[in-house]
Amino acid sequence: MDIRTLATEMDSIVAQGAIVEAVEKYFAEDANTSDYNQVTTAGKAQMVEKMEGFAGAIAKVNGIELHGTFVDGNVTTSEFTFDFLMKDDSKVYWHEIIKRVWNDQGQVIHEEYFNA
Repeated sequence: MDIRTLATEMDSIVAQGAIVEAVEKYFAEDANTSDYNQVTTAGKAQMVEKMEGFAGAIAKVNGIELHGTFVDGNVTTSEFTFDFLMKDDSKVYWHEIIKRVWNDQGQVIHEEYFNA
């Protein structure tokens, strides 16, 4: 399967709110992540744990919009807007670019988040 197909499938899962499932399915065991708040993860297990904690704190998904997925070789970028009401009554509204680097086995080895 090519990177474009994999990225499109992963983004479709994320757009449905199944963020944990997307990480479980597409991340390599040694994948790492970083975001614009300097929060990093090392390994798929750590990222799954982080996403489970985040997903568990969501009271309501107001919307997840995928604006586009772009592919250049083994690097993809996806633009999303996430709108959540959290269980502590705070609101999360993120417009972000997610950059992913994929390995030859069709797994994400690096994911980085940029505030758009």
